[in-house]
Amino acid sequence: MAFTGNFMSTSFKKALLDGEMDFSANTGMTFNLALFTNSASLTAATTSYASVAGAGNGEVAAAGNYDLGGKALTISQAPTSTGAGTTVFLSFASRTWAASTITARGGLIYRSSGANTNTAVAVLDFLADKSSSNGTFEVQFPANNQTSAIIRIETPS
Repeated sequence: MAFTGNFMSTSFKKALLDGEMDFSANTGMTFNLALFTNSASLTAATTSYASVAGAGNGEVAAAGNYDLGGKALTISQAPTSTGAGTTVFLSFASRTWAASTITARGGLIYRSSGANTNTAVAVLDFLADKSSSNGTFEVQFPANNQTSAIIRIETPS
């Protein structure tokens, strides 16, 4: 089994500290979601989309409405902090591929524009193969709040 959980990429954490990530409302950066089969090897140590790109590395093959590299994500709300100021979070709008035949076990969110393009942000494990057959394949992101958002930075209690 190649997927072993959901991870915020270590390269993403470093890029945050280096000031290389911008999720603000007026960002010029684009973030993509690429889909992968269970033969892909994605972990918290995955540094970039480029390191795992292509159907030969487990990415879902380009067919129908799926293109290698996936599709751009829309930030559902600029980063938000809790009233207590202990958690900052953000999420993305659901991403769909209409009229597609896809089987994917997980995905990789990565920065697809700007300097240091292809930096991995997060590995998503769907926990099982998810499929569509000439239908809509949809990845739904959790609610954008302090306990569910796909990206959360918390102060330990």
